[in-house]
Amino acid sequence: MARRLRPVGLDFIDDAPVRLVFAAQASAQPEAVYHALADEVEGWPRWFRAVTLARPTYGGAGREIKLLGGVHMQETIMAADPERRYAYRVDATNAPGVRALLEEWRLTPAGSGTRVRWTFAADGPGAFRLALTVARPGLGHSFRTAVRTLDARLAGVSGPNR
Repeated sequence: MARRLRPVGLDFIDDAPVRLVFAAQASAQPEAVYHALADEVEGWPRWFRAVTLARPTYGGAGREIKLLGGVHMQETIMAADPERRYAYRVDATNAPGVRALLEEWRLTPAGSGTRVRWTFAADGPGAFRLALTVARPGLGHSFRTAVRTLDARLAGVSGPNR
């Protein structure tokens, strides 16, 4: 059963008790990466393996996400700054332990491509925080694989003139 999490603002990205930050390089331009993140929400399962379902809710102001292992999340979009930032807060989830969760994707032009930075900001009891610390390498691997897969998809869709 889903339970409500503590609502947090964008400042939680900097203030969260647990902050996991990962970065990867994509050859696609920021516009293309942002479009895949924010405008093509239903496409996330095609490039982010951990995501089994993603769909916009509330006219695009929210998202419903399902992950491998049966985790469900209801989210609110907190920032949608074209070509720069996409952030969302988890409002309700069936994941154990988590009290607050906000994720931010930052996009920065880098050479002919994009530097993608994902920040996973969370709060929960000590056991939850420890579990996230232990899960950090796996989350990082999942993120980097997702960015590589997305980049390959974008190259196939948009060709060499991305």
